Amino acid sequence: MSGAPAAAPDRVDLPVSGMTCAACARLIERTLAKTPGVTRAAVNFASNTATVEYDARQVRVADFVGAIEGLGYGVPEREVRPGAGEPDYRRRFQVAVCLAVPLMILGMNMASPWLQLALALPVVAYSGAPFYIAAWSALRHRAANMNSLIALGTGAAFLYSLYETLRGGMQVYYEAAAVIIALILLGRMLEARARGKASDAIRKLMDLQPPTARLWNGGVESEVPVEQVQPGDTLVLRPGERIAVDGVVVEGESAVDESLLTGESMPVDKRPGAAVFAGTFNRSGSFRYRATKVGRGTVLQRMVELVKQAQGSRAPVARLADVVSGYFTVGVLIAAVVTFAVWLFFAPFATAMVNAVAVLIVACPCALGLATPTAIMVGTGRGAARGILIKSGEALEMARNVRCIVLDKTGTVTEGKPRVTRIAPAAGYTEGELLRLAASAERSSEHPIGRAVVEAAVARGIELEEAVGFTSEAGHGVRARVGGREVVVARPGVTVTVDGASAGAIEVADAIKPEAAEAVRRLRALGLEVWMLTGDRRNVAEAIAREAGIEHVVAEALPDRKVDEIRKLQTGGRRVAMVGDGINDAPALAQADLGIAMGSGAGVAMEAGDITLLGGNLTGVADAIQLSRRTMRVIRQNLFWAFAYNTIGIPVAAMGLLSPMLASAAMALSSVTVVTNSLRRERK
Repeated sequence: MSGAPAAAPDRVDLPVSGMTCAACARLIERTLAKTPGVTRAAVNFASNTATVEYDARQVRVADFVGAIEGLGYGVPEREVRPGAGEPDYRRRFQVAVCLAVPLMILGMNMASPWLQLALALPVVAYSGAPFYIAAWSALRHRAANMNSLIALGTGAAFLYSLYETLRGGMQVYYEAAAVIIALILLGRMLEARARGKASDAIRKLMDLQPPTARLWNGGVESEVPVEQVQPGDTLVLRPGERIAVDGVVVEGESAVDESLLTGESMPVDKRPGAAVFAGTFNRSGSFRYRATKVGRGTVLQRMVELVKQAQGSRAPVARLADVVSGYFTVGVLIAAVVTFAVWLFFAPFATAMVNAVAVLIVACPCALGLATPTAIMVGTGRGAARGILIKSGEALEMARNVRCIVLDKTGTVTEGKPRVTRIAPAAGYTEGELLRLAASAERSSEHPIGRAVVEAAVARGIELEEAVGFTSEAGHGVRARVGGREVVVARPGVTVTVDGASAGAIEVADAIKPEAAEAVRRLRALGLEVWMLTGDRRNVAEAIAREAGIEHVVAEALPDRKVDEIRKLQTGGRRVAMVGDGINDAPALAQADLGIAMGSGAGVAMEAGDITLLGGNLTGVADAIQLSRRTMRVIRQNLFWAFAYNTIGIPVAAMGLLSPMLASAAMALSSVTVVTNSLRRERK
């Protein structure tokens, strides 16, 4: 007899407070992963959550809480929203700026060290506290990161200045510590603000499900909370309402907007036996439907889970500065200790200490801290001026590495709304006459196809007649008397009959965007592989792809399949960008390495995306990729110069050829070089 199958691991999602950078998340993740009984641990810095899969027979949730708190972070009882630390960053930054500016002025005028100490102390003790706490936590666990460098540099400048003040000296560097803290806080504040949008996509998806449903029980309607609906219950839906749960129509007919699922602007006609889905919008008509899936089983809730899963599984992009900083910090500390020890043999204690502090000051990561933020600020500013909103530096970095672009069809490659594309009158009719009769009959229709016909007639300056006896049948079309003649406009294909005889046909379709072909050409010229992924029918998708010059097409894909297709393309380490504008694109945008949302589309897609193109112009995708490549080139140059100054300055300071004052000037010069290089790119 074979052994019993292994039980599925338990899973818990814990809110985590106090994380200041991706390195914090990695430290917590490594610590949790080493806990006995844990099979998988993932910490999402964007959502401030830790997800742990574990064997409940070996470990308890309380053990995870203790491990996280032991690192210096918190596990609050209530949910921590992404970006919750932003107001705290803002206050700390405001304090730092207000005190650092007068400190710089006093420092240049050799003002009283005690006055400078009074101004610097709140900056170090309050504004810089998160860096020192994080650095101490990393040190306790034998790790080093950017927080370690910040704490080391600013701490050295402050403590040496305090020593000088206590001994009556005048060579103090309080302003250096305060300015560094203010600049780093600015970067953290902007990062926290961008991360605050991470969960908006999930929240907006969840808001699409109505809180109540209208239960039908033996001819009696009663409104109940949606949580109380059970499979098999019969529900009533009226025009203008959203469907509460997944189900099947049992009585009545209507047209339902399912762009939530497919991204298609055309409403879907529903008759008895047709499936309906939670969150979709009932445009016209009433019907009763039987609940088949409720709660987490609905397509809408599965979409929510897909977005959560995709966001959580996407690891933060490794930054060169963060990787090198661990080794660099240890190297700087060793260099300072060696400098102090060597000089102590040949000179007084004060000289040895001054030279050691000079090593620490010249190695202070001011330029290193500015290398990435300044380039990103310039890059994102240039992007915003061109209608490209980039939410984070990570998005810029990832855009450079993208090798495959996946385009949604509706609203991305196409206009996103039905439009008359061809008029084919029968013998005896002109295009204008056929359009006049059809549009006159459709004047009272609320169907998108009917509105498209009316808009086409109005655009041509055709004067419409009053329709008499207008009737509309879901899934069939409209009927009316126009000028004494019986006009029938049949759907879904728009065929027109007058007095029972064919008058011709009007083709209504979602037209391709004017810039689509040029945008695709530019993407391919950048060496990118271009795909189109849509929920529309295969024949329609392939026709649009041919017109736009797209070689690879996946059609008839609902949200979960879109995510699967993105995953397939990601095999082998290939970086994939997804471009979309619909709610149905949100899971795929989150799963992709880079999500690009069209600004003309749904807000949930814009929040799920890492980059938003205002106005929805597809050429902005190529612009964003080019902007990313240029910005990352600047960042690499900045990092080179930042490390070059430190590499040259450290041995010079160790030899006693660089006083703390000159070390501070060299550090400032490295910062000026980095900022100037970034601004030079802005003018190009």
